[in-house]
Amino acid sequence: MPYQNKYLELLSKDFPSVQAVSTELINLSAILNLPKGTEVFITDIHGEYDAFNHYLKNASGIIKEKIDQLFPDLSDKKKNQVAFFIYYPTDMLDKYQNSLSKEDYQTLIENQLYYMVQLAKNIVSKYTKSKVGKSLPKEFSYIIQELIYESRNNEDKNKYYDAIISAIFKTKRENKFILELSRFIRNMAIDQWHIVGDIFDRGPKPHMIMEKLLRMKNVDIQWGNHDIVFLGAACGSEVMIANMIRIAARYNNLDTFEDGYGINLLPLARLADKYYRHDPCEIFYPKDSSTINSLEDLSFIARIHKAISIIQFKLEATIIKRHPEFEMDDRLLLDKIDYKNNTLSLNNQNYKLIDQHFPTINPKDPYRLNDDEMNVIKHLKRLVLHNEMIQSHAKYLIDKGRMYLIYNHNLLFHAAIPFKDNGDFASMDIEGRSYSGRDLLDRFDKLVRSAYYHRYDEIDHEEDYFMYLWQGKYSPLFAKSAMKTFERYFLKDKSLHKEVKNPYFTLRENEEILQKIYDVFSLNPQKSKIINGHVPLDITKGDGVVLANKRIYNIDGGMSKQYSNETSFAGYSLISDSYAYFLVSHERFNTYKELIEKEKDIFSVTRSEEINPRRTYIYDTNKGEELKSRINDLFELLNAYREGEIVSIKDSWTVDPSNQ
Repeated sequence: MPYQNKYLELLSKDFPSVQAVSTELINLSAILNLPKGTEVFITDIHGEYDAFNHYLKNASGIIKEKIDQLFPDLSDKKKNQVAFFIYYPTDMLDKYQNSLSKEDYQTLIENQLYYMVQLAKNIVSKYTKSKVGKSLPKEFSYIIQELIYESRNNEDKNKYYDAIISAIFKTKRENKFILELSRFIRNMAIDQWHIVGDIFDRGPKPHMIMEKLLRMKNVDIQWGNHDIVFLGAACGSEVMIANMIRIAARYNNLDTFEDGYGINLLPLARLADKYYRHDPCEIFYPKDSSTINSLEDLSFIARIHKAISIIQFKLEATIIKRHPEFEMDDRLLLDKIDYKNNTLSLNNQNYKLIDQHFPTINPKDPYRLNDDEMNVIKHLKRLVLHNEMIQSHAKYLIDKGRMYLIYNHNLLFHAAIPFKDNGDFASMDIEGRSYSGRDLLDRFDKLVRSAYYHRYDEIDHEEDYFMYLWQGKYSPLFAKSAMKTFERYFLKDKSLHKEVKNPYFTLRENEEILQKIYDVFSLNPQKSKIINGHVPLDITKGDGVVLANKRIYNIDGGMSKQYSNETSFAGYSLISDSYAYFLVSHERFNTYKELIEKEKDIFSVTRSEEINPRRTYIYDTNKGEELKSRINDLFELLNAYREGEIVSIKDSWTVDPSNQ
């Protein structure tokens, strides 16, 4: 039997009759002509769970915008109240239940339900009833469908609507109903969330962000350089484990590992205490010490920070020496130190080291881990490889993530497509073959996945590429000449700290360069956008967000408190609906409790950047391409039934003689 017939035979199991095929064809053809769902692009969350959770709850400003459109006659105060009942229903219910009389509280909730039902009607208007039904809470599915699909354009329907609301109160289910309806609205407001890199980094709760994402279906992830550190650690890369802990110590977030992931850092703490007990370790004080209550606690974290940093520098050397193609010999610095005079020889000059205490370094063999360091890193590796939560989060990043994504004609990646100064794609030798452009990103993607699936192998040098993706000069996730971690710690001269950005950032608005990217990724210059983050934006310094005649969106979520302190605002998210692209800029997020108390959202300026020449429908999208392919297959099956090539299991178009 030909391959096509075998496929159609399999397809006939799901659609066993002409009627079944015809019904599905009608349904899919109708879906193609629905408007495209709303997409949100957000980058650089950096472990800031509270800010990220708020953006999820307010759908990056979409919910408030719809409230403004639907209820123009409401005061700003009332509009904000409606919004916050959707964002934080539990807190808002508690707030007003404790402050209003029973009658006033019921009136408030009745009004909120009215507004929420109208909002839900608007949001679900671009979805099929089937999709809406699958998204509804089982307990209230029938009631919500009746409320959002029934019109109140006559007296009988009004009575019916009022009777439903009255029954909700009589059965004392109003609070639960508000909770479920608000969750439904939040879930349906956005059709697809694009996380364009860096879930992890310096923020305190990346594990909570991952737990939140695990419960979401409509998410894709483009790995960032900090995500690759986590993935590398989860795959057993010792240098990435050290790096991950070093960054946490640097930003006073060791609790992420001990309390969040349950990783026992006590052996590391003992090592730090043994070798650095009388070392002030001042240059290793965490960046944010506001929550540290004593000098002893501050010194304790600094000792851990220094101990794991030295371990990391030693571990990096093994990989650099094993991979000359990485071209990272300039990162081998421990053997360039004169340990008697405490100077570093760099670029034919000697520089005095700020910190001069290296008790675990043997000057004759500076990159060798001593026994204590070796035992600690092996202990940490065992814990990480067998930590259920870490492995669950790594699996999610592998399943949902990738190096880049082409979605609805747009190209999404975290940082850059590596280029050389002359405008050629940068090339790199990997296992005897040269890769550049899209091929390089594809190869890195495969290496990451292979390292993940072989993470329990005794020897797996594929994990070495995690370090390159973190700091290699042609890494599409790092996109700088070199990572000057050692220099930033130990040398005062700030000119030595400079990390030069990849030429991509200066060349990307050049028409020829842009066309190269479009060609190699098979993009449509008339439709396709390039969307990336990675580089913190400071609009006060003229940093551009919309580049290359609106073909590049250079967004950064700006959620890191350290970055927002520097840039005075909390970054951007990009929204694409069926009509246009919108940029939303956000103020700094402090606490959600503060927002609830004031009932005032983070002020955002929504700026329409590009109006589509015509409304975008599902047939224009990735999903549309899948549906059109499915429709073609179903027409093949329909013809096969009608030509007798495949026998219908049950053709309900045929009249049953027993009914005559």
